[in-house]
Amino acid sequence: MTNANPNLSAEEKDPVQEVGADTNPVEAKLAAALGKQPPHGNPLMGHKFGADPYALVYDDRVYLYMTGDVLEHDGAGEIKENSYSSINKLHLISSSDLMNWTDHGAIAVAGPQGAATWASQSWAPAAAHKVIDGKDRFFLYFANNATSIGVLTSDSPEGPWVDPIGKPLITRQTPGVEAVTWLFDPAVLVDDDGEAYIYFGGGVPEGQFAEPNTARVMRLGPDMTSVVGTAEVIPAPYMFENSGINKVNGQYYYTYCSNFYDGVREEGSPRAGEIIYMTSDNPMGPWTYQGSILKNPMHFFGVGGNNHHAIFEFRDSWYIAYHAQTLSKAMGVAKGYRSTHLNPVEFDAASGLIQEITASYEGVPQLQSFDPYAPARGVTMAWNAGITTEAAAEPARTHVADIQAGDWVAQASVDFGEGAKTFRAWVAGAGAGGTIELRLGSAEGDSIGTLEVPALAAGETVELTTEVSGASGTHDLYLIFQGAPEAELFRLAAWQFER
Repeated sequence: MTNANPNLSAEEKDPVQEVGADTNPVEAKLAAALGKQPPHGNPLMGHKFGADPYALVYDDRVYLYMTGDVLEHDGAGEIKENSYSSINKLHLISSSDLMNWTDHGAIAVAGPQGAATWASQSWAPAAAHKVIDGKDRFFLYFANNATSIGVLTSDSPEGPWVDPIGKPLITRQTPGVEAVTWLFDPAVLVDDDGEAYIYFGGGVPEGQFAEPNTARVMRLGPDMTSVVGTAEVIPAPYMFENSGINKVNGQYYYTYCSNFYDGVREEGSPRAGEIIYMTSDNPMGPWTYQGSILKNPMHFFGVGGNNHHAIFEFRDSWYIAYHAQTLSKAMGVAKGYRSTHLNPVEFDAASGLIQEITASYEGVPQLQSFDPYAPARGVTMAWNAGITTEAAAEPARTHVADIQAGDWVAQASVDFGEGAKTFRAWVAGAGAGGTIELRLGSAEGDSIGTLEVPALAAGETVELTTEVSGASGTHDLYLIFQGAPEAELFRLAAWQFER
């Protein structure tokens, strides 16, 4: 079967489950979901990693920008601990219902092939939107390891992205950051008056675990690609990394990750690797320490590591995106490779304090049913097994790729209404061809139709249609790929049902 992550070797591919001893050998096996198991919402992706999430809400959609963790191997080909040194891309997914996520692929940020050729790595992104001269503009901030912070711009939250200044936005020469141990992990706030602020920093100077004084806040220029004045210290107790910023009911919330000091801590201080926060009446401070809101992932998932988050509002509710090593744990390689999760955030109505957050595999409720009668990208899915995704010819597009017999993708809570009549799909080569079997409820649920896919040449794309029956009401929808064993079958670009 194919692998759940594009960096796995043949020996590390997905487990498979037998469907039946007497079945046709072409349909003898189904790939097993890895990491993200139906009906759970976490982790958000089961086919690739995504760390250090940051959320941007635009046009009734949540966009999550993430560090593009990739598996690293030693000289013997064994997976080793994540060094983060080879990460030069960011990953982007989006959703309108918080259960079915569209994989927009990788954003090439650093290195010779990236938008910012001066940078060697791209970590921990932050995204912002601002209307400038009557036009929507989008800004993507990133850390070049721990030495500088850069910025990219676009006319769309999906890109393409360009480097508007051709150099770092914040460096060691920026006023007020000389004493910052780690110059990274940006967060950005565009306030109600249009003024913008960037928060960043981290690290623990020798012996200063309780008061590292390595968090900073600085004004951004009106163009969002320059900084103004001097960076101010945020006196964040037990600061480690991962700045976050939100404004709720006129109050500013600065959130961050506590450090891993294992000595004696003062009473009331946070434990290692927790998300903690401070509040202020002003985006520049002064700040009041409030306490811990999210324990380390070890507490919930049995696998630890650093803790990185972003809090955001969507449709009048608040959520936290954070990472944990759940996918890599399921793969048996919990060595620093992280995946993004979502859970709800609640504020106390009287005090405004953030209530303690519970992380879970269940995730958050789906906000609306999935519309099968609108064109859907093939890479929009709640769960999957065996597949990968790859960039396609169209700008900012991706296809479901590496499809072999028994692989599948699924969408949650698809509302067929009174019934669907036909299924249409756009598929691309090269591949041996095969079928797409449509099932309801599970990978072995009731079949509503099968689409035959011919063998395709490289670069060829075709539109195919088949009749369906029994598709009414609301169900999870599974697209099961079948064909010749051990052959790459085709690539899925998009699909749509018709009434």
